[in-house]
Amino acid sequence: MGPKLFIAIAGNIGTGKTTLTKLLSKKYGWLPHYEVVEHNPYLADFYESMSRWSFPIQIFFLNSRFKAHKNINLSLNSSIQDRTIYEDANIFARNLYESNYMDKRDYDNYLSIYHEICQYLTPPDLLIYLRKSLPKLRKNIADRGRDYETNISDTYLSNLNRYYDEWIENYHDGKVLVLESDEFDFVKKEEDFNHICKKLFQTIDQQELFLPRV
Repeated sequence: MGPKLFIAIAGNIGTGKTTLTKLLSKKYGWLPHYEVVEHNPYLADFYESMSRWSFPIQIFFLNSRFKAHKNINLSLNSSIQDRTIYEDANIFARNLYESNYMDKRDYDNYLSIYHEICQYLTPPDLLIYLRKSLPKLRKNIADRGRDYETNISDTYLSNLNRYYDEWIENYHDGKVLVLESDEFDFVKKEEDFNHICKKLFQTIDQQELFLPRV
């Protein structure tokens, strides 16, 4: 590992990735890189008609996450990323294709672009996977109150959970820290956040260079 850290947080919709990214960024001084949600021109339309907008939205995410990942690799500073480019292909595009929301021609085209892009990227030093059950996902999604997310079905979320588990099981590009997050409340409970920090510290290499003991 070089003189900086690249941490990425992976997980389904509503797992708390963005919140944990903010908290860890603030604690350790890492540069945060967030998923484009509020200024995504396709997101609301996508949840209204997944078949119509599946390919454009996946290309939008692929492009935005490639830019973020490239900037992280080029930066001299340690960084933390909210969702990775690898999830775009292995979870979301796959789900759209296998659920018949994206046709094979578009899916093959998407994967070709994805694999070409990944040749120019260095994977994260550590991937944190927030695993959360469907009832907890539904509660978090409801609590944040985004109108366009009300159309997300249980089947869609359950499929994403399944693909995440399969992907993590076969992920070999770096270290992985799996956090069973159903019982965590790292916003309101300081002990839960400190537990995550301790697990993170125990997982990475060269702890003395980057993280204070917690």
